[in-house]
Amino acid sequence: MAIFDEELRALKERVLKLGSMVETAIHDSVRSLVERDSDLAREVIRKDHQINALDVEIDEECTRLIALRQPKARDLRFITTAMKITTDLERIGDLAENVAERAIELNEESQLKPYIDIPRMAEIAQEMVRDSLDAFVKGYTKMPYEIIKRDDEVDKLNVQVFNELLFYMIQDPNTISRAARISYVSKYLERIADHATNIAEMVIYMCKGKMIRHTEIQGNE
Repeated sequence: MAIFDEELRALKERVLKLGSMVETAIHDSVRSLVERDSDLAREVIRKDHQINALDVEIDEECTRLIALRQPKARDLRFITTAMKITTDLERIGDLAENVAERAIELNEESQLKPYIDIPRMAEIAQEMVRDSLDAFVKGYTKMPYEIIKRDDEVDKLNVQVFNELLFYMIQDPNTISRAARISYVSKYLERIADHATNIAEMVIYMCKGKMIRHTEIQGNE
């Protein structure tokens, strides 16, 4: 089984590589907005195909391992979790690309307001992705519950951003286009946090064989 163990280790490394690429995409997409750097935004968009390609590569490897190695119990949960996680990571990459696209549009106009909550949302979401992957690699059982709780912080910031932008739009209709694009960015980041939550939930499944998605109780049991 030494060969299989090595294959699982290599799979874990690929998932971490994908996670690192996605974290960078989140960081750079928001930075391109805050610093009004459209070249950086275009770089995020250009690199999205690399994220997509690695997602496909990991999915194919997981399918191969299941078919050829016929893993049991925990190993099977590890592989199926890797497949689920990479799907969420690929979607996070798409959302970072969306942020970069809105950044390019917003950078062509005068800045509506200082970006304060948006970078904070991105920071929390990025930490959620990083911590959920750390839990996946190390098999932590407590950390995922803490990650899930952090999703509430992002949700609250999203509401706060929307309410502030709504005030701008009501006060001056000329701000509607810019405010709407900023609200899209906020929503993209909120969805990134949702995907990080999905990853944390799958780690709990991997470690405990217990699926908590769509349940009311998500405490540390």
